Amino acid sequence: MSDFTSNFWSVFVTTLTLVGIIACGILLWMAGRKKVMATSDNTTGHVWDEDLVEMNNPLPRWWVWLFVITIIFGLGYLAAYPGLGSFSGKLNWTQKGEYEAEMAKAKAELEPLYARFASMKPEDIAKDPQAQAIGERLFMNNCAQCHGSDARGSKGFPNLADGDWLHGGAPEKIRETIEKGRIGNMPPMAAAVGSPEDVRNLSHYVLSLSGSPHDSLRASLGKSKFTACAACHGMDGKGNQALGAPNLTDDIWLHGWGEAAITAMVNNGKVNQMPAQADKLTEAQIGVLSAYVWGLSNGTQAAAR
Repeated sequence: MSDFTSNFWSVFVTTLTLVGIIACGILLWMAGRKKVMATSDNTTGHVWDEDLVEMNNPLPRWWVWLFVITIIFGLGYLAAYPGLGSFSGKLNWTQKGEYEAEMAKAKAELEPLYARFASMKPEDIAKDPQAQAIGERLFMNNCAQCHGSDARGSKGFPNLADGDWLHGGAPEKIRETIEKGRIGNMPPMAAAVGSPEDVRNLSHYVLSLSGSPHDSLRASLGKSKFTACAACHGMDGKGNQALGAPNLTDDIWLHGWGEAAITAMVNNGKVNQMPAQADKLTEAQIGVLSAYVWGLSNGTQAAAR
């Protein structure tokens, strides 16, 4: 990727741009000075297809001036805006600056709208129709790409509408997750469990915790190996929200279920990341969005409508 951001490409594009503009100007100047000897009927003497002749008329003045204006505009644009390598332009315009200015303007315009929700409890915001309409738009723009438009997620992306929470489903916990993000880390545990057969037996024991189809003999052999997992998931397998360790007894599988899926998880581990949204959303927006997400699993959406 560094090949595309080196100084060579900047110089190359700058040179190509300036040469193109200068070449157009030279071509226009040469065309205006060139004299062609005309015949008595004001043609150049060139004939195509027996009856198609070339007239010896000068370029229309309006066309010439449009060409000149275009060249002047191009040079002026390059002087005012960035387009010549590292030269930032006289106006110091940048895409980042324009984006930040537009975002600041939008936030200022929306501030009075969000002010009404600042003093409201999340539970009350979740029941407010206007707040829920705003929360839905925020969710579609910032969360639906991973969790789906219905918030029911998919493999590797949590379902936000089922009441099962890795880090807790209280409004303040949801807000903390949205604001700061989360990193879930399941380390490879095969070395701590034992042989490949031990890992298979452990997988069947984990399946038995949720009443999923399993081999009871293997599950009984794998029970003692679960001590390697208990530090995070607890001896009862019900997880630990302080660590983000999933509940293994509820038959909800974020990364797939069955012997193969659990064995792969034990052998390889898994790292999941929920990106922080504090840099993208204001505190007021995060407040409305967290209340909306809380409402998804607490039955307030229908009431708000």
